[in-house]
Amino acid sequence: MPSLHKIALLGGSGFIGSRLTSDLLYQGHDVTIADIAPSPSYPDLRINADVREYESLLAACSECDTIINLAAAHRDNVRPISLYYDTNVTGARMTCAVAEKLGINRIVFTSSVAVYGHQHGEPDETASHMPINPYGETKSQAENVFREWFEKSPETRSLVIVRPSVVFGPTNRGNVHTLMDQIVKGRFLMVGDGENKKSMAYVGNVSAFLTHALSFGNGYHVFNYADKPDMTMNRLVNLICERTNRPSVTRIKMPKILGLGAGLAFDVVSRFTGKTLPISRIRVEKFCANTAFKADRVRQSGFTPPTAIEDALIQTIDAEFKQQSGESIVPPLKAAR
Repeated sequence: MPSLHKIALLGGSGFIGSRLTSDLLYQGHDVTIADIAPSPSYPDLRINADVREYESLLAACSECDTIINLAAAHRDNVRPISLYYDTNVTGARMTCAVAEKLGINRIVFTSSVAVYGHQHGEPDETASHMPINPYGETKSQAENVFREWFEKSPETRSLVIVRPSVVFGPTNRGNVHTLMDQIVKGRFLMVGDGENKKSMAYVGNVSAFLTHALSFGNGYHVFNYADKPDMTMNRLVNLICERTNRPSVTRIKMPKILGLGAGLAFDVVSRFTGKTLPISRIRVEKFCANTAFKADRVRQSGFTPPTAIEDALIQTIDAEFKQQSGESIVPPLKAAR
């Protein structure tokens, strides 16, 4: 039987945190959610705590033996920019200071594949960090903070760093949902040739892996997390069209250079109006980029994702766009083995 832990889940009120809380409780772990935001799913488990503030964090972690840090400033348009550094880097320092004070020797930190920036090929965990935005830069710096904490006592401490690719699932309003919504509403236009590959991660599988990571012994463990196989944008878009009974939208494609120009124009409008628009130069660039990452270490750790990637996408599409409309739902594919 796996060891049970008393876990401080920092940032546990969010999308991944809510799913992870459910999985941890199911496994028998004791969970305290430490967050500045209320927990819609587990309000009784939440303590008001800010990763940037030592005293509140100390109180939230006081009876725990494990810290899982999900807290982050992560959107593309966070303002002021200093919030990335305050939450991601200062938050890491406060987390380590609290762990030192309380003698907590196990930390799991969710970083991001954004630390790699735009690199050729499929970066693995040994690839250099070349972030291109404040989010990736601050996640990389936070990793260094946690690594310094670990190296003070490597024989007695366990540090697990997980770098997920883009995470999706029902109720999430990130990039994958935005893509689905645009296709369903007839507002999507393919930019580029659509043959660029995208690594993605289903929230249920990410949560299951974070739970699995609690079984790792002392040492420094780092993983990219992506559900394989990677999909091309053409395949992803066509799957969404097929599942929502929409005609294919991959036949007409806008050249990438025109798409970037349109994104820049939206940026100008957004700056003058103060409104956040669904299209930006950064989002067009991300859309056209080949963002695939190796995740062999996940499998080598003995973990098998509970849900196949196409199943996960189908479940998400059905939950968000078909069940609400009362359309009949085609049975999903078989789960991963």
